[in-house]
Parts: sequence; structure tokens; C-alpha cells
Amino acid sequence: MPRTMTSLEAKLSPVPGRYFLAVYRSGSLTAAAPRLGLSQPTVTAQLRALEQHTGRELFTRLPRGVEPTPYARELAGQVAGPLDALASLEDGGATTAPVHLAGPSELLCVRVLPALVPLVADGVQLRVTQGLPEPLLEEMRSGRHDLVITTRRPRGKALESVPLADEEYLLVASPAWADRVAGHPASGDLCAALRDVPMVTYAEDLPIVRRYWRTAFGKQLTARAAVTVPNLYAVLSAVNARSCPPTAPACTANCDCSPRPVSAPKRRSPPRPAPRPTTSA
Repeated sequence: MPRTMTSLEAKLSPVPGRYFLAVYRSGSLTAAAPRLGLSQPTVTAQLRALEQHTGRELFTRLPRGVEPTPYARELAGQVAGPLDALASLEDGGATTAPVHLAGPSELLCVRVLPALVPLVADGVQLRVTQGLPEPLLEEMRSGRHDLVITTRRPRGKALESVPLADEEYLLVASPAWADRVAGHPASGDLCAALRDVPMVTYAEDLPIVRRYWRTAFGKQLTARAAVTVPNLYAVLSAVNARSCPPTAPACTANCDCSPRPVSAPKRRSPPRPAPRPTTSA
């Protein structure tokens, strides 16, 4: 015997119902939007329209996310089964949802995307975003990305990370500046020899260069950047330019570095390789 539709279900048609369930299950309008393939304002407007239609408040807005009301919990319990069954029937012949991937532009262009080409040929859909580690990880926490490749491990336990590879960074310079550093009176102290060399860096706060200085030299970097540009290929382009021959960190895992490497500092202990920040997903 067919089940009789309840008064709650009668107020909820399939499309608005999916919006409601996505917000209910994700606990956030921001996280629900990419799952639905919609913008957050659109989801917010649909949810308000649904609240007006039902005449009841469905969620309590919190500083981060939303909390379902008792009415919303009752509604979710009644409509989740039928809507999930309907979705499974509709998805029977549909393609899989796109995978939202994010990471640094250099690694994505040189290593990641070429490796994913066979998957695309098999029907996998990709939506790729380029950016810096912290903003991308924050966007992943809000549900915007499915996978982030980053050179920093995420803080906290909300995101799971897996080491993928090691990157080696070298301090490189144009030939003119490399010769100048080699002929410096303090060439035995590479930090002192580099003090007056203008630097091209990835960002204003020098994240890569500071990490390199601590690992390779065991010292804190005090110099400021002469040029900042958030792309390692652009960094190398500036280093190669005749009118701007500074020193810069270059990632040998991602780039074909034509500038000349600057000699590593002498050590009492056996020399270690340049810093290898772990790349995590």
C-alpha cells in the first residue's frame, strides 16, 4: 500500500528539498553551496524562500555555520529517505560530480595536471583553482575544494593530510651576481656576502626565503625583498632579466632553473640538502 505523504513532506518539493538537506548535512551555507553547484547567495535565497513557504524557521544562524531547529530535524528525518532515493535514480546515468582541486600554480601546471590527463579522458571532471596555501586550506574547510595540494601541513585535525613528495629549493642568481658574491671579501660567510644582494621573492613576508635561511644557514633572514611576485616562473624571469639580476629561491622540483646556483655555506657537519618542505594533500 502506498505510503501517505505527511504534511511536512507535502510542503517540500524535490529541488528545494535538496537545498535544505545539503545545508542540514553540511551544517553551513558556505559548505553546501559547492555541493549543489550554486553560489552561497543563491542557497541563502532558496533557504529563505523555503522558510517562508513552510512558515517555520529551519536554521539558527551561528558565527560559523547554522544549527537546525527542532522542526528542521523532524523535516529532515521524513524527507531524507525519499529525496535520496530520487537522487540515486536520477544519478543512474549521470556523470560523476566534478572534483574541485586547488594548489600552487607551478606544481599544478608542471606535475599535477599532466598526470591527471588520463583520468580526464576516462570521464573525470576537474575544477582547478590556483593560490597560496593558507587561503586554499581555509576554503577547503568551508567546503569549496575537495583536494588541496600545499607545501604546508594543515593545522588542527579537521583536515587529513598525506605526504606526496619532497621539493628541493636552491638559492639562484644571475651569472653577474653569482660572480659578485663569489668575489665578495666575506665570501666565506655567504650570509654576509648576500647582505647587499637584491632579492626577488614569492611574497612580501618572504615565506620561502625565510624557511630556506633557517634550514640552510641556521639563521634568521633580516633582508627585505626588492621584488615580490607570487609565481616562481615570474621570479626566475626577474632573475634572468639583465636589468634586474638579483638572487631568488627557486624550486628545482617544478622549474627548469637557468640561473646559476649560489654556493651552499660550509658546515662542520656533513652538508645537508636544501630544505625539502613536505607537500601535503
